Amino acid sequence: MDALRQAKRPVSALAGPYGHPLHPLLVTVPVGAWTCSLVFDVASHLTGDPGFLAKGSLWLIGIGVAGALAAASAGFLDLLAIAPGTPAFRSAIVHMSLNLGATLAYVAGFGWRLEADRAGAVGAGPLALSAASFAVLAASGYLGGRLAYRYGVRVADESTQAEGFTASASSAREPASRRLTEHEGSS
Repeated sequence: MDALRQAKRPVSALAGPYGHPLHPLLVTVPVGAWTCSLVFDVASHLTGDPGFLAKGSLWLIGIGVAGALAAASAGFLDLLAIAPGTPAFRSAIVHMSLNLGATLAYVAGFGWRLEADRAGAVGAGPLALSAASFAVLAASGYLGGRLAYRYGVRVADESTQAEGFTASASSAREPASRRLTEHEGSS
């Protein structure tokens, strides 16, 4: 099997079935939680009662770390499908390294916040760490998108994708202009 086909196939059922990898689904938990935690951090400086936002941010960071561990497990299985020495493999290694770095930074931030006074706004240090961690996460997300959309890692091959663009027998007999008009009218 060539390297491209190999990278599209799951190495284990735990990585998700062909064409439906689990890693992209699981990354929504840490990305969403850590995005909201940064919003809560900033918002804690804009309200008269910042304690609930600081506490909420702490919880969101913890949820993000737990979600990152699950996402990393599935992502590692996807990494095993990529042939070493390829540009896709190098991108995946950098993607994984950035994610691990961001996750460790969020773990450190979580510990820092546990010792802090949660009655007030999030301190400048934890806020700066959260913003820097989020920037690393964004860079990693860019590379993750590149792996999927440029290199096609764990994406169904083009012949499988083409099934979604094959007209049914009844619609193939209709003029294209009629199908287009009906589609525009239903929007």
